[in-house]
Amino acid sequence: MPLDPQVEKILYWAQRAKSPPFSEIGAVQARELYARSSATLDIVALPLHAVDDLALALPGRTLRVRQYAPWPLSLGEPRPALLYFHGGGFTIGSVDTHDHVCRMLAAGGDCLVYSVDYRLAPEHRFPSAQDDAFESLAWLRDEAVALGVDPARIAVGGDSAGGTLAAACTIHARDRGWPLVLQLLIYPGLSSRQDTDSYRRFASGYLLDAQTVQWFFAQTLRNERDRDDWRFAPLAATDLRGLAPAWIAGAEYDPLIDENRAYAARLREAGVPVEFVQYDGMIHSFFQHAGFVEAARRGHGDACAALRGAFGRASSEEHAGGQ
Repeated sequence: MPLDPQVEKILYWAQRAKSPPFSEIGAVQARELYARSSATLDIVALPLHAVDDLALALPGRTLRVRQYAPWPLSLGEPRPALLYFHGGGFTIGSVDTHDHVCRMLAAGGDCLVYSVDYRLAPEHRFPSAQDDAFESLAWLRDEAVALGVDPARIAVGGDSAGGTLAAACTIHARDRGWPLVLQLLIYPGLSSRQDTDSYRRFASGYLLDAQTVQWFFAQTLRNERDRDDWRFAPLAATDLRGLAPAWIAGAEYDPLIDENRAYAARLREAGVPVEFVQYDGMIHSFFQHAGFVEAARRGHGDACAALRGAFGRASSEEHAGGQ
C-alpha cells in the first residue's frame, strides 16, 4: 500500500527540519532532540487513577520504574500487569518519552503497567539494558503480592529496542520456569545483521534510517561478538520452543519489518502461538504518532485487545484449574 497521507506529511516535515544526525550531536543531545520531537505527534495523556515513580534498588544501581494504575489498587484483588520497555536504540528514550503510550496501554489493556527506565548506552553498554530488564522482571514477580499484581497474569512488552528487551525477557523467563501470558512486541529489533530486503529498501527517507541504526549499535555493543548474542538479537536464539504467546506489530515501511516477519515465522515453527499484524502505510515509531496519524490508533486498539485477551485467558485457565 502507499504511505499513509499523514505519515507522508511527517516525513516531509522531517526532511524540511534538517535536524542533525544523532551521530553528529552525540547521545546526550540526541536524547533531548528525541524527547522534544516525539512529544509533538503523541496522543494526549489519558487520566488514570494513579501514576507513581517507584525506586527499584539493584546491586550498584537504582532504577526508576513508573507504575500506572487505571483503578484503585487492592491487595485482596490482584490485577494483571504489563512490564514495559521503551524504545530508542538502547541509547535514547525514557519512561517520560513513552508515558502517553503506557497510559494508553494501562487504560485500554485494563492492567497495571510498569515502565522501566533501564540504563542507556554509551554510558552503559550491552548487556546493561538486558540485565536491567531481566532483574526488573524478577522484581515484579518477587514483589507481585505487595504490588497487588497477579503473578499468574504478567506480560512483557516494548517497542523497537524495548521490543528486543521484551523478547529477550521471554526467553530468559522460559529458561527459569517463569510463566508469562504474553510478549507484546511493537516493531521490535530482533537481528543484528542488517541484510534483509526491507532494510535495503527503507534504508533512508523513512525516519529510522540505516545510518541511525548503525550509530545505535556502535553506542551499545562492546565488540562484534555481542552481535550474535540472543540477548541483543533474539533471532540468534537457537531454541524458541516453550515461549509465551506473542503479539507482534510491524510497520509496512520499516527497515525492521522483514526481521519482524522472520521472528513470527520462527515462533510459529517452534509451536508458539503468534499473532503478527502488519500496519500498512505506517513507519517505525508509529505508536508514538497516533496524536496526528489517525490510522495509527488502530495499533493502540489492537495492542490493548491482545493484552485483555491474554489476561482473560490466563484468568479463565486459573479458574478452571481450581474447579
